[in-house]
Amino acid sequence: MKAWDWASTKQVKSEIARLQKLGWYHSIELPDGRVTPGIQSLATMRKRLRQFPLPDDLRGKRALDIGAWDGWFSFEMEKRGASVVAVDAVQSEKFLEARELLGSKVEFVLSDVYDLNPAQLGKFDVILFLGVLYHLKHPLLALEKVCALAEDLVCVESHVTDDKLKSGQKPCMEFYETTELGGQFDNWVGPNVAALLAFCRAAGFARSTLTSVIRRRAHVACFRKWDQQAGLGAPPHVVSAENSASHDQAFAGDKDEYLSIWFRSSQRKLTVSDVFPEIGPYGARPAVLVQAGDDGWQAVVKLPPGLSPGWHDLKIRVRDSAYSNIVRLGVGAPALEANEVGVDVTEGIAIESVADGRTWERFQVRMRPQATVSLWVRGLPAGCRPANVTVRMSGLHLACHFVSEPDPAGLRQINARLPAGLQGGKTSILIAVGTSVSEPVDIEILPAL
Repeated sequence: MKAWDWASTKQVKSEIARLQKLGWYHSIELPDGRVTPGIQSLATMRKRLRQFPLPDDLRGKRALDIGAWDGWFSFEMEKRGASVVAVDAVQSEKFLEARELLGSKVEFVLSDVYDLNPAQLGKFDVILFLGVLYHLKHPLLALEKVCALAEDLVCVESHVTDDKLKSGQKPCMEFYETTELGGQFDNWVGPNVAALLAFCRAAGFARSTLTSVIRRRAHVACFRKWDQQAGLGAPPHVVSAENSASHDQAFAGDKDEYLSIWFRSSQRKLTVSDVFPEIGPYGARPAVLVQAGDDGWQAVVKLPPGLSPGWHDLKIRVRDSAYSNIVRLGVGAPALEANEVGVDVTEGIAIESVADGRTWERFQVRMRPQATVSLWVRGLPAGCRPANVTVRMSGLHLACHFVSEPDPAGLRQINARLPAGLQGGKTSILIAVGTSVSEPVDIEILPAL
């Protein structure tokens, strides 16, 4: 297409008439100030964008517009200074027309939302996900894909079945098998407001804020990072973190993984809204928080989508506390083999204390189903995991299933299960890591209470 002479009124009128025949959905401002009359007016689209905390100046930022259609939102992000990628499942002739007429540099990518990934497109500071969710058969999967692409802000707009978030409202969603919604076959789901917010939380966003609902269109600002800084209060202490399903320290960045974080905190009556885990650069909102003892807690969180392969720092804070100690998580990284552990043990391994894993009776273990012995050990190497530890008791090798991070005294807790059918009486226990072996410690096996 040749460049247009926008000073020529006759040529402009002819071009606008031609563009009108294309059937525009977005109204597009042309270089001479005229606007192609789309179904969505400029005022309507500007109002949609105002529902989100988007800065006017996006210079130096990358923006992604998913479901770009005619491209008005893509071009608006470009006007604000962003480097923009527009994605749609179909290649729109109108988008290509508008991009050329505007002299735009917005990159267009033809892709299904389920196929988007950071390896293909990179990460984005701002993502627009407007008017797309209810067109999808798998809305939660799509939101997880979007979350993995985001560095922080994602603007989500969707049709909803109600006009506000009601107190105590349960998440629910309508399914449209054919043309029940608006007579369109490509409308599949209608969440209520509570369900839309639950989708955003479950997808892996640290924070999801409902900004408005206008004519059954809900607007949610989703963030990958926490909005508050660490305080000066006493920090919690992370005892251990493991894969909630496999109970090891192996995590796959391309799967739906959850991890359990055990920590201690002097603060009482914590809720999921008081606990702020951070894995790598991203916040991870707890899905479940359970009290485990007087000052002990277990938080179950989704592994943040989009983490690069390698080692990432895990830390946690509660309310206005400072951050905890740091625990390293390997995502898509090979586990440390047993023969690689032990070479860094310079002072030797020593068992400081032993107790029943349920009753905490010292140097005694009671036989029962799933009986567990807990040992507090000094001298373990930093990369030590359950697979690297051998617990021996009277010639038996016990299955180690838990190794904590060091406590303030430098001790690490090891838990191992006892086999069924053990005879009561005195015995000894020791641990081995690689070529390093501790001195044995005497304990007593007791019958169940």
